[in-house]
Amino acid sequence: MILESLVTEGVYAGDNFFVMGRNLSFLEDTAFIQAFSRNAKTEVERAVLWRTAVILWGVRNALHLEGDLVECACYKGTTAKIICDTVNFDQYPQKKYYLYDLFEHNDTTPHSELTEHGEDLADKVREKFKHYDNVIVTQGRVPDVLADVAPDKIAFMHLDLNHAQAELGALECLFERMTPGAILILDDYGWLDYREQKLIEDPWFQQHGYHVLELPTGQGMVIKH
Repeated sequence: MILESLVTEGVYAGDNFFVMGRNLSFLEDTAFIQAFSRNAKTEVERAVLWRTAVILWGVRNALHLEGDLVECACYKGTTAKIICDTVNFDQYPQKKYYLYDLFEHNDTTPHSELTEHGEDLADKVREKFKHYDNVIVTQGRVPDVLADVAPDKIAFMHLDLNHAQAELGALECLFERMTPGAILILDDYGWLDYREQKLIEDPWFQQHGYHVLELPTGQGMVIKH
């Protein structure tokens, strides 16, 4: 089983952190663990189990709010697919899940090249969600592409752009569209390697009356008021 190397009797080790004496309640979520096991195939994908559970929590909250779901920088769509499979997202036709990514890398793009970036990645991700009519996969640079394809109201947003200016651009464009009670997850906020994002985002949030909660997973969280 995927989890045997990560978890024993309240102890969790993975994704550069270690805890002990915890309930680890997300491991008792059968639908989540089954979806995670089906979709998380690589070592990196398996390592972010707890981070994915945080995303799921935010999405479940969003299902009871007005607005759609947004993920900027979905890469292979693994996280979103786990979420969709867990909550049976096709049973929520009134909601849409917007996924954005460049899907390719070249010398003109500021983000880091990942293993499966390539000309066919966008089509592979669209194929992954072919049974979900309410998942919209958009290829383009954030925030530029948001002017053409973006929801008017947002109930959950996940930013994982690995680039400070791109994330700031996404916030400028989309944050005010988030409905009260909506959860924002900043994937890179707590990581030293991406400290530039924290340094540029903290003043922005403070100007808007918010403080980011840094989570042990390395994520940052904001609840829209």
